[in-house]
This record gives sequence, C-alpha cells and structure tokens, in this order.
Amino acid sequence: MPTPYKTTAVWTEETLPAAIRAAHTTKAGTWGLLRVLEGKARLVWEDGSGSVEVTPERPCPIPPEVLHHVEVDGPVRMQVEFYRERV
Repeated sequence: MPTPYKTTAVWTEETLPAAIRAAHTTKAGTWGLLRVLEGKARLVWEDGSGSVEVTPERPCPIPPEVLHHVEVDGPVRMQVEFYRERV
C-alpha cells in the first residue's frame, strides 16, 4: 500500500468539521482514505449512488473529485489519509 502524503487530525463526533459533514471533494489526483479508529461513520456519495458504513475493520477509499459527505451518529474517532495514487 502507498504511503499517505498527509493525514488529518483525529476527529470525534464533536470535533468533526462542518466542511466534512457537508458536500465536498478531494482535489484532482488526490485519493482519500477514511479510517474510523473507534465507532462507525457513514460516507455518503452525493451522486445518489448510496453510502458506505465505515468501521475500524472497513476503511473506505474516496476517489479524486467525487462529491461526498460524512455522517456520524454516536461516539466515533476518525481521520482521513491522503494519497497521490489509488488506495
């Protein structure tokens, strides 16, 4: 697996930024990997194609420039890793 060039701070249900809860994308050529360290979160694709439950056992890749947002319902610890190649 490639090495991330950047990793966010660890966010909780209380500190998850509003920008992450709202529709957003990664930059062109940038892959994200949503990692949940504790609890669970939902990664929702804005194109209507569905959502993915993300858990410590099941991180979720985020393709470049794909509109999405994150939802949480309960205690969670998570972060996003950024890569320049597919993860």
